[in-house]
Amino acid sequence: MVARPPLKLLIEPMRVADLDAVHQIELASFNAPWPANAYRSELETNRLASYLVARIDDRIVAYGGMWLMVDEAHITTFAVHPAWRRQRIGERLLVAFLDLASDRKAREATLEVRLSNLAARRLYEKYGFRPVGLRPRYYSDDGEDALIMTTEPIAEPRFQERIAGLRAALDAAPAPVDPDDAEGVPGVVGVANTARAADADDLSPGSDGAPTDPAPTDAADLGRER
Repeated sequence: MVARPPLKLLIEPMRVADLDAVHQIELASFNAPWPANAYRSELETNRLASYLVARIDDRIVAYGGMWLMVDEAHITTFAVHPAWRRQRIGERLLVAFLDLASDRKAREATLEVRLSNLAARRLYEKYGFRPVGLRPRYYSDDGEDALIMTTEPIAEPRFQERIAGLRAALDAAPAPVDPDDAEGVPGVVGVANTARAADADDLSPGSDGAPTDPAPTDAADLGRER
């Protein structure tokens, strides 16, 4: 049997042609999904917004969004397709947003996360986010509070060194595995046992997931209420 070449993950700007796939991930990931036209509106009319997708071959496997407001990069939404979770795709997407924030000369990056989502909070802390405040009853589905987390200044050498080290670890990690071929691969969520709601190992709005290993966390329990 000839071994397949490693899958290649590309992270690139979201396009209108990607929106059907993005919406399917949205529906599978969030208790209160955005309507189908929301991302089109964001792409076409919101000059503050930047959206990225993670693509493997011709498949969209993850996406996220960020608003640049003055000198603050606000990560607003973030999700990985349930079948592709636990492969550090979400972590790679987070690094891409931090790179984008740096390129756009943002002073810091910020986000909101459910107070109860300890796994998400650990991941963000790993990437230099720290708690700075609380938004009471922020999430509309259950009224849970949101913890505001912000990085130290992005341009600081200490922060850049942290991200460089984490990026090197990601680069050295195994390539993603197609979930159709993932039977017997430790930690990979196969199609048969994928949780539809984003509460298995993610950071998604509406989720209460608490994976034992924060590293493969795959969606952002972020401030999507608008």
